[in-house]
Amino acid sequence: MFKNLIAGEWINGSDVIRNLNPSDTNDLIGEYSRASVDQTKQAIAAAKTAFPRWARSSILERHAILRNAANEILSRKDELGRLLSREEGKTLAEGVGETVRASQIFDFFAGECLRLAGETVPSTRPGVSVDVTREPVGVVGIITPWNFPIAIPAWKIAPALCYGNTVVFKPAELVPGSAWSIVDILHRAGLPEGVLNLVMGKGSVVGQTMLTSADVNAMTFTGSTATGKQVALASIEHNRRFQLEMGGKNPFIVLDDADLSIAVDAAVNSAFFSTGQRCTASSRLIVTAGIHDRFVAAMVERMSSLMVGDALKPDTHIGPVVDQGQLKQDIDYINIGKNEGAKLAFGGELVERGTPGFYLRPALFTEATNQMRISREEIFGPVASVIRVKDYDEALATANDTPFGLSSGIATTSLKYATHFKRNAEAGMVMVNLPTAGVDFHVPFGGRKASSFGPREQGKYAAEFFTMVKTAYATA
Repeated sequence: MFKNLIAGEWINGSDVIRNLNPSDTNDLIGEYSRASVDQTKQAIAAAKTAFPRWARSSILERHAILRNAANEILSRKDELGRLLSREEGKTLAEGVGETVRASQIFDFFAGECLRLAGETVPSTRPGVSVDVTREPVGVVGIITPWNFPIAIPAWKIAPALCYGNTVVFKPAELVPGSAWSIVDILHRAGLPEGVLNLVMGKGSVVGQTMLTSADVNAMTFTGSTATGKQVALASIEHNRRFQLEMGGKNPFIVLDDADLSIAVDAAVNSAFFSTGQRCTASSRLIVTAGIHDRFVAAMVERMSSLMVGDALKPDTHIGPVVDQGQLKQDIDYINIGKNEGAKLAFGGELVERGTPGFYLRPALFTEATNQMRISREEIFGPVASVIRVKDYDEALATANDTPFGLSSGIATTSLKYATHFKRNAEAGMVMVNLPTAGVDFHVPFGGRKASSFGPREQGKYAAEFFTMVKTAYATA
């Protein structure tokens, strides 16, 4: 039994989460305790009690803890990556890669502990000095999704601790194993009791208790748009700051002048790797008329070579969908696409393997329009639609015609179009001749429109959310 961490103690919950392997549903990874309402309140109280001491802790203490965590994560990358792939379903190579990224994030913020700085500026009044400094916010509530079960917790927890905040952390119920491991590593790295609290369980219990508590000073959330709105409304009521990363319907444009091989590589990666379960995935492939037919033929050929199978097997390119509920959603959208008049050019059927799992062959639609539901709504699975357009201008207009604005990509050999697209794509992140998914750990992550709200995550820009600016005057 894997327990919750509250005030420095591992505590059994009121119920258990059975963590199953989506590649083999007969494989029980472990049983993880669900926290109750009262236990969540205890975690919040523990974080509040621990905050004054941690907020004024030595930067060397914080640096050492985050550095120790980074080192252990990296040394255990194969073990932790295997656990991640086993519980979430992404391939082993992707699981290990995500684990390495988590280590890099903790290492980066270990360094940021030593780079905390303010500024002294002259006042307009003689004999007066002005200091501008950053201070921690307080108790930070963290709610993370299932699709990146170690990287997203890392890029929220690491800056929160770096800047002197205390944390109450609720991971997604589908992937408690990776979350428990990262908290265990940080706990053993030397965090004082109450600084980091793990409360696993249902959003309606744990998440709602966090949202209704006046003692949670900030909320950072990654997940669905609908839940993000609930986080926002509850946070406004308590006058707390909040940060939201939500959905995407990301476009990837392919122009007539594109290198076809590069375009197909980027499109397949964007749309189908990690089983399409990435908020930065491209599910709208917007292709100009001159290259359309060649692009579709090349996509079908490449997709036919992709092996769908057990995430832990070395020859697997696409792992299973995370669970039965997500699989049903994917199948429902495939049927919606057919009924809307799009042509299913490849895939979309269930796949049987040697173990019971949620296997779905990636689906590619053609003859889609940007008004179809499969082009407007986030599917969050290995389903992509090709939209034919006349030229670059129509491609750009189509790409921007979405309520979302997380990531956007283009395949072109034209410096003119690449430069124009980087400036005019209505997205927080823009990729040229690269997949729309994949952002370095030291640069800001986030979007615009309905995809994101609040300051960016990752890199030095994380300070904008996890700290408050103080301006202090003094006579010389």
